[in-house]
Amino acid sequence: MEVLEKVKEQIKKFIEVCAYPKALELLDQLATGKMLRSKLIVKIAGVNEESIKLCAIVEMIHAASLLHDDVIDEAVTRRGKPSINALYSDKTSIMFGDILYSRAFTELSQMDKNIAYHISNSVTKLSIGEMMDVDLTDAFNSSYENYLIMIYNKTASLIEASARSAAILANLDEEKYASYGKNLGLAFQMIDDILDITQDEKTLGKPAMLDFVEGKVTIPYLYLYDRVEDKEYLKSLYKKELDEKELTWIKVQMQNTNALDDAIKEAKNIGLLAIDSIKDEKNSIELVNIMKAMIERDF
Repeated sequence: MEVLEKVKEQIKKFIEVCAYPKALELLDQLATGKMLRSKLIVKIAGVNEESIKLCAIVEMIHAASLLHDDVIDEAVTRRGKPSINALYSDKTSIMFGDILYSRAFTELSQMDKNIAYHISNSVTKLSIGEMMDVDLTDAFNSSYENYLIMIYNKTASLIEASARSAAILANLDEEKYASYGKNLGLAFQMIDDILDITQDEKTLGKPAMLDFVEGKVTIPYLYLYDRVEDKEYLKSLYKKELDEKELTWIKVQMQNTNALDDAIKEAKNIGLLAIDSIKDEKNSIELVNIMKAMIERDF
């Protein structure tokens, strides 16, 4: 059985313990992503019973956070498929997220206490990041520092904890792998934010340039705000349904100010920091390849 299928099977076993058929029905409806965190864990810790359990726990936590996120964002799709809140209801999505969280924590309590600490602590950070993400949409955020703190908490903290925990399982240098995971997570989120501008709706599985409409001032917009002459006009487009003329103006200004190119460079530089963290480790080639696949691409 392929590794990621083993992880999915383990998740199913964890949910079967609930003895509640609807939970399994909802699990079948979840849109599965690339399972980056699981790939990272098995690259560091190898494939064994404990590493597969850790993968399952982390994926359940990640899925729970997305279920809640979709309710907050009123999202009707997730990875190109209908979201649970669209298929059922907001209440169902929230409660199923709670089932996934609580089952993950129950299984986590049976693991090494350092692993249990780092994973559970990252979920607190993740929740703070989610709240920050919502709060930062109240008004136009021009602070790069606030953006960086938010994406660290919301995205990078769980990836950092996953890499650290896998290193603990494998008796490797946890600090090196934690640094790799943190920078991988930061680069991952920045690239996701950049793709919102550079990719089309078909590729994204959601409308292009939706972040700005939803009130998210991501790294390309932060660079753009810093450099564009007509700052007030840019702010006037914030949280607005943009017409073709306005979308074109943003794209042209992104090019003219090099905001987009420099945002891509920033993400790539953080990716290189991740690579540098583990360059002397014996399994570094595969981890370097994960990072390179992310940063060496067409934007």
